[in-house]
Amino acid sequence: MSAKRLSPGSLGDYQAALKRAGVDGWLFYDFRGTNPIAGELLGVSGFVTRRFFVWLPTEGTPVAVTHAIEQGVWSAWPSAWKKVVYSSWKSLESHVASLVSGKRIAMEYSAGGAVPYLDRIPAGMLELIRTTGATVVTSGDLVSHFYARWSDEDLASHRRAAVIVANIARDAHRFAGEQARNGRPAMEHEVQSRIAAAFDRAGLLYSHPPNVSFGANAANPHYEPSPDHPVAIEAGQTLLIDLWATEPGGVYADQTWMSSLGTPSPRAMSIWEAVRDARDAALSLLREKAVARTPVRGGEADDAARQVIVGRGFGEYFTHRTGHSIDQKDLHGSGPNLDNLETREERLIFPGIGFSVEPGVYIAGEIGMRSEVNCCFLDGSLAITPDEYQRDMMIV
Repeated sequence: MSAKRLSPGSLGDYQAALKRAGVDGWLFYDFRGTNPIAGELLGVSGFVTRRFFVWLPTEGTPVAVTHAIEQGVWSAWPSAWKKVVYSSWKSLESHVASLVSGKRIAMEYSAGGAVPYLDRIPAGMLELIRTTGATVVTSGDLVSHFYARWSDEDLASHRRAAVIVANIARDAHRFAGEQARNGRPAMEHEVQSRIAAAFDRAGLLYSHPPNVSFGANAANPHYEPSPDHPVAIEAGQTLLIDLWATEPGGVYADQTWMSSLGTPSPRAMSIWEAVRDARDAALSLLREKAVARTPVRGGEADDAARQVIVGRGFGEYFTHRTGHSIDQKDLHGSGPNLDNLETREERLIFPGIGFSVEPGVYIAGEIGMRSEVNCCFLDGSLAITPDEYQRDMMIV
């Protein structure tokens, strides 16, 4: 389920997960929003400017350690659970030490900074916790389980958005091709605006406008078209469109589609086939693991895709991870990524975890290609969206 908050009703689920993780408890910490995972799972919001902790033991009731002048935000803290109040740093450190001294505890920490999306606890705070004799281990799989998992409603929302996003992407490519054939080539930013307007008509939200990259511009994975630097989409090169949108309160659909304006060159086709086959290699591994009901690490899926592109001779041009987490809170979420390049992604992908699969090849000054679909790892199957994802280069 997505962002399952700690409550009297969910306490048993949390503590069962802690037992499976082999820890004595989970220590949540936040200071001025540095750990949004803690704020979301605890339901803490409002005017919070002082440090707070919540100790969730594997057995017993949770304990909140809160500052004296910020009690209002804790008004909903269950009366059956303990809350202690501090003013001085001496009192804070004493309270925390009494809770975790000598215990094995989970925190939002990644050894060596391997997974920066999870590494939310400052080094100084880790030092302080360790002086109590506590052993700190990563809460990575716990975060995935309680924060990043999709509910059935999340998946349904995502599927609906994915259909609309795919249709809009195909329409945008067709429009660019028609304009070029008619001798009135569209500008990148005009196609971008067309897509944004279609999202608005469909009632979908998006964090920022889509990426429309023509020819060598697509060699920059974060390229942004601009009316200040208009680029005409003309025959003879390829067009990359990366677009993302969500229903209000839903889960994002994030896709990348490729087309060629006219017959693609053998070079373009070889790059496209490498990217497509790398995507499909990752999907095959993920599907196999899902059907076998075997969790898989995000780094393994990245390795499967990267091996294909390296084997085709384009390895040096695949310069980013294969995919990113998508959770209910964020397009680039806090669950496991498909990554063994930028980070050492060792977290497990298990039922309910959603993510993108988007290998790419980027040759500066020449060409850029990417193919992106989304997945949700289910119990016995792999959901891939959109249902009709791109198998062949679109020729428009």
